[in-house]
Amino acid sequence: MGARIAGVVALATLFSYLHVLDSVRTENLARLERYVVERSQREQGIFVLAQDNHVVLQKALAERIRELEHEDVDARFDSLFVRLPDGSIRNRPESFDGKRMPGVIVPKGRPIDAGLRRRILAAYDVVAQYGPALHTRFTNTYVVLPEDVLVLYWPEDPTWIPNAASTISFLTLGFYDLSLPGKNPTRQTVWCGVYPDPGTHEWMVSVSTPLDLDGRQVATIGHDVLIEELMTRTINDHLPGAYNMLFRDDGQLIAHSQLTREGSTGVYYIQGGPERNDKGLSITEEQRNHLRSIFEQVRNRPPDQPVAELPEHSEYIGVARFKGPGWNFVTVLPESVVSAPAVRAARQVLLFGLLSLVMELVIMSWVLKQQITRPLLAFTQAADRVAAGDFHVELDTSRQDELGQLARAFRVMADKVQHREEALLQANENLEQRVEERTRELREVHHQLVQAARRAGMAEIATNVLHNVGNVLNSVYTSAQLARERMGQMRLEHVGRVAGMLEEHQANLGAFLTQDERGQHVTPFLRKLGQNLLEERREIAALLDDVGRYTEHIGDIVKVQQNYARTPRMHEPVHLAQLVEDALRINVAGLSRHQVKVERRLAALPPVLTDKHKVLMILVNLISNAWYALEAVPADERRLTVKIERGLNERVRIEVQDSGMGISPEMLTRIFQHGFTTRDEGHGFGLHSSALAAQEMGGSLAAHSDGLGRGATFTLELPYILAEEAA
Repeated sequence: MGARIAGVVALATLFSYLHVLDSVRTENLARLERYVVERSQREQGIFVLAQDNHVVLQKALAERIRELEHEDVDARFDSLFVRLPDGSIRNRPESFDGKRMPGVIVPKGRPIDAGLRRRILAAYDVVAQYGPALHTRFTNTYVVLPEDVLVLYWPEDPTWIPNAASTISFLTLGFYDLSLPGKNPTRQTVWCGVYPDPGTHEWMVSVSTPLDLDGRQVATIGHDVLIEELMTRTINDHLPGAYNMLFRDDGQLIAHSQLTREGSTGVYYIQGGPERNDKGLSITEEQRNHLRSIFEQVRNRPPDQPVAELPEHSEYIGVARFKGPGWNFVTVLPESVVSAPAVRAARQVLLFGLLSLVMELVIMSWVLKQQITRPLLAFTQAADRVAAGDFHVELDTSRQDELGQLARAFRVMADKVQHREEALLQANENLEQRVEERTRELREVHHQLVQAARRAGMAEIATNVLHNVGNVLNSVYTSAQLARERMGQMRLEHVGRVAGMLEEHQANLGAFLTQDERGQHVTPFLRKLGQNLLEERREIAALLDDVGRYTEHIGDIVKVQQNYARTPRMHEPVHLAQLVEDALRINVAGLSRHQVKVERRLAALPPVLTDKHKVLMILVNLISNAWYALEAVPADERRLTVKIERGLNERVRIEVQDSGMGISPEMLTRIFQHGFTTRDEGHGFGLHSSALAAQEMGGSLAAHSDGLGRGATFTLELPYILAEEAA
């Protein structure tokens, strides 16, 4: 019953709304059409008057040019105009009054002949005759000659001509460009776009008409028309609930209630992009799309249809065109304004219907409470008892309606739930026993997995130890080989020869050493030989020292790797620059053999607290990888740069940069993986273990390369903890 009443109320409201809406829509659209037609006829008067004035000015200027064709105008021209020191020709300053007479300017460098003088005087006479009379409706009157000459009457700005630059050009201005044959083949009066005056910031528009004589353009006549009042009327004078706008056929917006407020100097093109519109205009994407919809509807509508609909924006638009500039005057009327009377009528019908519906619902509520609500409450209480485990419920099963059937079904359901719960309890006991057995099995499997993981970790540690020890053993082997080469290069056989000569001349040894030619070279030879042996001994001793230090480092590497499975090594004060030098010394054999030029940029930093041997292990790996990467480049291009500097966020950075083969982008994400290497004899353990060691010290190891053949840079970042502050 309530649904039927609600349906009747809804239908009555709908029919009332549609009937009233059809009537008011027809009335409002007819009023909209009358409004735009009357407004366009009233507002276009100034533009029609401007075109009529140009017809008169065009005829007067043509007649005046022909009158002066056979006259000598030099004396009169010189009495009115003079060439000033800046090179331009203007009105004589002593007799010029810009409020009463036209101004003339011929920019610097423009040639002037007798014909041009006659046309300048003709334009001057016509502007002087008609300009004051036309000034009551138009801002100014001017004539531009193709030789870049301007004749201007503008009483509001009498100093414009005297203050204009001597190199000014008028041929590039928009109004003149529109009068050229290429832009105006029909030689009609044309209107340019609106623009704000640079001085007063008042909105205006320029109208220009070309004058052709004997098949060529001899002048362009123009007016500047103030449209500030037109814009204000367009914005403020509108139909109730509607708003007006004005735009050109090319989409330039002339008047709009939000985008052309008083004081605004921005120009907006509806079809333009950001490069065409002023940056200062604030317009949302919704407003931009709305304006484009209106513009497209106006452009595509039939000429005899002054009113159109915008269904996507729920609006109606009335359109009328101004004679002359061809501007479009548009009034936008929202659908909500048109449908407002229909909505009010429908609201009244709906109100009376709702009152009737409320009365019916009150009656229905009383009936439902007695026949439905109370029985349902009994069902709810019975369901709560069943949920609590009490399956003995009492319901009224004597009723013969749907509620009686539901009570009997509920009774059967309670009995079945009781049987199933008993079965679930028994199944639960069996499940707990199976879960306990499965838990014991999982514990045993977990123990086996832990043992397997421990063995795998020990294998990884052993692999890293062998890789790092192998790097140092290469240096030990290289140093031993160099010592052996030094021993082989010692010319000890010459000592035996010298001893033999001395034994031969033992009897007269003094005479042999002083008089014999060979004996005289013995002493210098022995001196040089002694110096050479001392130098060879120092070099061999240095190489053997390197062997000892490398051997000591092997022990340190083993200790570092052993600590991976135990408590980390105690940190100690370390001079990072000295540590870098130690790493370079460990790799000196490989660097020397590959002729690598080493550049050091080591900032003088105080001792920091870190794990000395882990840092040394990382640096040895990085430098070793660097000189391997330099094998592929020419010897004179092999450069290795090591840099130490303070980083951000209390960090210190150590960079190892080479000019070697570089790393491709797809390899940069894999070089720190365990077992990954690009060398045939490599194992892929060094960078992996170095990255792990850096993380253990609270730092990081990163790689960067610009691509193959462009070198690589490895950066080790460590916490910058000063040893003094830590103490």
